[in-house]
Amino acid sequence: MKNLRNAWGDRRRIFKIGLYITLSPVYRLKDVSLPELGASGVHVRMLAAPINPSDINMIQGSYAVVPDFPAVGGNEGVGQVVQTGSDVTSLKPGDLVIPADAGLGTWRTEAVFEEGKLLKMPSDIPLLSAATLGVNPCTAFRMLSDFVTLKPGDSVIQNAANSGAGQAVIQIAAAKGIKTINVIRDRPNLQELVDRLKSIGADHVITEEALRKPETKDLFQKIPKPLLALDAVGGKSATEMLRHLEHKGTMVTYGGMSKQPVTIPMTALIFKDIRLRGFWMTQWKRDNAQNKEKLSGMIAELCTLIRKGQLTAPACHEVPLADYQIALKASMTPYVTAKQILRM
Repeated sequence: MKNLRNAWGDRRRIFKIGLYITLSPVYRLKDVSLPELGASGVHVRMLAAPINPSDINMIQGSYAVVPDFPAVGGNEGVGQVVQTGSDVTSLKPGDLVIPADAGLGTWRTEAVFEEGKLLKMPSDIPLLSAATLGVNPCTAFRMLSDFVTLKPGDSVIQNAANSGAGQAVIQIAAAKGIKTINVIRDRPNLQELVDRLKSIGADHVITEEALRKPETKDLFQKIPKPLLALDAVGGKSATEMLRHLEHKGTMVTYGGMSKQPVTIPMTALIFKDIRLRGFWMTQWKRDNAQNKEKLSGMIAELCTLIRKGQLTAPACHEVPLADYQIALKASMTPYVTAKQILRM
């Protein structure tokens, strides 16, 4: 591998946030020197990395984790091991890897990471599935597993159902026999989106506006009231979902796309005994940092679903790293449902 490294040279091109300005971040591609490998280091050639809402929030300084700027963007992606340090035992050249935690900076062509910051991926998992596995499917898996005991036939309601996490919720729930009520915003191509979500397993797809209408009660003549609500939006959308939760149901908030606070009707707390929880995948990974088997076990379960065709990557648009500005703009454009993937 030494000769391969020399052939590529010592200068590696990465996507780096050159200047931190909250309202108008400056991005630039910059050539930097690759650090020394070290005994516990792993030289990784990045293959693909998505742009997630949390990445944008991190850049804007509105996320719980803010790196020291300038910093390399990206919290998720897949790469291939080029070389390993002398003390590395779990990885070898040729292995596919994904980050085990947030903040590694995946929008780059190559990097040297510590062995403990990486998870090995099976070689038979499609590239885009591997690149988008570590955040949204993991979030969906944990939220469906950790808060309410769900059995086949039970139902879950969620907003932002067309998001990466929302699509993962639909598919994982369908694989478990759990019904989903999926709330989305009205839009010009509404029927196209409804058809797509149903094609991956959504049972019911309704708009935010429809959720507020009294006729929505008719829906629960067909399926049980949901025991679990998954909120990525906040504001009025979260309040409306609460109204349809079953007695002693739970709402888990994991995002705040509306940037509005969650308003809770007193009746929901007093007379329905609704539980309110929060979830952040990064914190879960850090809480379980000493139990890597739990994380790898979850990844293994998700990979099994992928192999069975029960969990696919969201609709993706692949963009060369050099065209990152196009990808960033698209990722912040309303009603663009395709996830932007930077290809290295």
